Amino acid sequence: MADKIVKSDAEWREQLTDEQYRVTRQHGTERPGSHENLPTEPGTFTCVCCGAPLFEQEMKYESHCGWPAFYTGNDESIGMSRDHSHGMERIEVHCEACQAHLGHVFPDGPQPTGLRYCINGVALAFQPKE
Repeated sequence: MADKIVKSDAEWREQLTDEQYRVTRQHGTERPGSHENLPTEPGTFTCVCCGAPLFEQEMKYESHCGWPAFYTGNDESIGMSRDHSHGMERIEVHCEACQAHLGHVFPDGPQPTGLRYCINGVALAFQPKE
């Protein structure tokens, strides 16, 4: 399990862009299609807030949903909770270390998991493989 990272609201606001803050700290959603040109080389997608490793490049696929999609993630860094906002029930995906909102997971993805982690690109940073 990841070490917990706790910062004040002022510290998060200083560290993040306005859009990163809105999405990760206030449970927002970026516009669909705003992160279509993510890196394609081998590496790890990390939490933009704390750097926790979330998804490997090999887990990413094109879902045509408008947001980056992954069929699985790093179980030690990703947490889930029920989200009842917007008049529906969904499963929210968040960073276990800092509780940043990442997106949602849906049961309509490819095999081997059948899951689609629909993630806000603005919540991700990328660490190329060395």
